[in-house]
Amino acid sequence: MRNYTALFINGKWQAPAGQGMAEVINPATEQVAGRVPMGDERDVDRAVAAARQAFGPWSRTSSAERAGYIRALAEQLRARADEMAGVITAELGMPVQWCRSVQVEGPITGLEQYIEIAGLMDEVREVGSSLVVREPVGVCAFINPWNYPLHQLIGKLAPALAAGCTVVVKPSQETPLHAFLLAEMIEAIGLPAGVFNLVSGPGSKVGEALARHRDVDMVSFTGSTGAGIRVAQAAAPSVKRVCLELGGKSPLLIGEDADLAAAVRYGVQDVMINSGQTCTALTRMLLPANRYAEALELAVAETQSLRLGDPLDPQSFLGPMCSAAQRRTVRDYINVGQEEGARLLCGGGTAEEFERGFYVKPTLFADVDNRMRIAQEEIFGPVLCLIPYTHEAEAIHIANDSPFGLSSGVWAGSRERAVDLGRQLRAGQCFINGGAFNYQAPFGGYKQSGNGREWGEEGLAEFVEVKALQL
Repeated sequence: MRNYTALFINGKWQAPAGQGMAEVINPATEQVAGRVPMGDERDVDRAVAAARQAFGPWSRTSSAERAGYIRALAEQLRARADEMAGVITAELGMPVQWCRSVQVEGPITGLEQYIEIAGLMDEVREVGSSLVVREPVGVCAFINPWNYPLHQLIGKLAPALAAGCTVVVKPSQETPLHAFLLAEMIEAIGLPAGVFNLVSGPGSKVGEALARHRDVDMVSFTGSTGAGIRVAQAAAPSVKRVCLELGGKSPLLIGEDADLAAAVRYGVQDVMINSGQTCTALTRMLLPANRYAEALELAVAETQSLRLGDPLDPQSFLGPMCSAAQRRTVRDYINVGQEEGARLLCGGGTAEEFERGFYVKPTLFADVDNRMRIAQEEIFGPVLCLIPYTHEAEAIHIANDSPFGLSSGVWAGSRERAVDLGRQLRAGQCFINGGAFNYQAPFGGYKQSGNGREWGEEGLAEFVEVKALQL
């Protein structure tokens, strides 16, 4: 068990002004995995003041110096990767077979690229009689999610440090322990005081205080679309920059000429990793009507082969939901799907074999109409909708008929054909024939999936102001 009693502000562990402690519950055992302090608006004020004071000197450091700190942090994470993975498994419930590679190794890879990208801040472009230079945006507030906690924190922190920004971080109430462990690493590398500050606490207090704070220049938020709207509204009066990575209801368009077995296997696994608690999950599988029956059989076989179990068991593919509240949400949507007339192929209901833990069986719905709530709303659980289409134009229409546009996927008989289909999908990313996530590429959404981008050079741009010096 990890118990933290202090917040990390201005380079030191400090007693919070807020009262009380928040318990972090292990979703597999329903036992307390740790405790963190409950900060409040006064702690936000202290953290923002520290970040503001540190911004001047930090923004004037060389890109090489900032790259050195990024390298040192990556080395700390590599040295303590097993420890970090264990913490995330305990607070989130993602099985160990995935947690190390997805939740820790991936973010380290993403972090390391900014060692080189930091040098882009030195570029000066001459345009006519002007010099165009890059400067850091200022003090940044990060409001982070619970489902990929370190991943999303590093996706904001790495480019912010590379640009020369200072930051205040608010982790999710459900999974805050990783952020305190990261703060220990930041303390160990000697990052200048005030560059990184950590304040835990409820979103209604800490998150909103950060979003509306007059001395915060930018807020980057990852979470639900509804919460993102509230963050943007709180930030609007001060006209600060807002970067939002929000919900998704992403399609996987499987073409008539696709390797059906490979495509269906990929699609099922994509949804079930992290128990469906993935914003980019391809939760609508679009299938040619003339191969629909075959696809359903393949999907059921694949789903039933995936082991739901203890996240500490390396054989478990899925673990529990992150919380009891999320389990209730997913169960409610499964009931909605049945009431709407979708056909339950497998899963649903309670995982009776577990005496404790927030488990939901991996669930497939067939004969789904894209107008159903289960096809339009983000469930954030191990629930996959299988939707038939009769021709390619209809498939593209169904894929784009969504308020979201975070991710998408296409599986077709050739890369060229898949790319052509992918170009027609209104989403910020498209996974072609099972392509892997790429940390050098921009990540972000269209429509109600948000604005702004993370990772790669485009991720750096979110933390940059562009200045023209007229000569």
